[in-house]
Amino acid sequence: MKISVIIPAFNEEAYLPSTLDALAAAADALRSSTNVSVEVIVVDNNSTDDTGVVAVSRGATVVFEREQGISRARNTGARQASGDVFIFVDSVVAVPPGLLQAIYSALSDRSCFGGGVDVEYRPKRLIARLYLRSWRFLARRLDMVQGATQFCRRTTFEAIGGYDETAWIGEDVDFFWAMKRQARGKGGNVQLIRTPRVLASSRRFDRWPIWKTLVWTNPLYIALFRRRKWAWGGWYSRPIR
Repeated sequence: MKISVIIPAFNEEAYLPSTLDALAAAADALRSSTNVSVEVIVVDNNSTDDTGVVAVSRGATVVFEREQGISRARNTGARQASGDVFIFVDSVVAVPPGLLQAIYSALSDRSCFGGGVDVEYRPKRLIARLYLRSWRFLARRLDMVQGATQFCRRTTFEAIGGYDETAWIGEDVDFFWAMKRQARGKGGNVQLIRTPRVLASSRRFDRWPIWKTLVWTNPLYIALFRRRKWAWGGWYSRPIR
């Protein structure tokens, strides 16, 4: 098995090193007990800082994608990947040492088409923590799995057609549901890895006014505007850093 870890990144020179260093440690832990090889691809999504330079200094392969959008960046990385397994990791994620081993174990079951990794947020404000807990409950009820870390076989990715580039938010949930449909149609399964979790960045929830969090993460707002790029400036043209 060869694993390609694909990381979309936009202006993340300050945060990317810790993510790449943690991935390197996780890859070393996996290689110590298996013959799996791991490549790391950072998709520089039109950054204006030294994201690409930082990635190269940490041994990653850098691919440049001028058109902004996380779906497009992930798909661009997948086209350049040589692995038979793809792992998509956000650029600001705390990767636990056993993460790659857990994904490898899940995919050792040949009926597993892919899956996701449970995500944890630790915002500073109590109201944000309570709100995210309610979202966590809703996500479990609706089987929504976020894209901070998702994985699949190359064949699954190709059969689905990758991430939906017309969606500016929620593309990760769409992808997980598409994996489930693909697996169900062929008698397979997808897995949600609950341990270890990945720790995702809470910077938006710490720095946004609470009204913005409540609006931009409201299911109705998402449903109405998820395919309107202008509605998501906080993710693309004016991201929190």
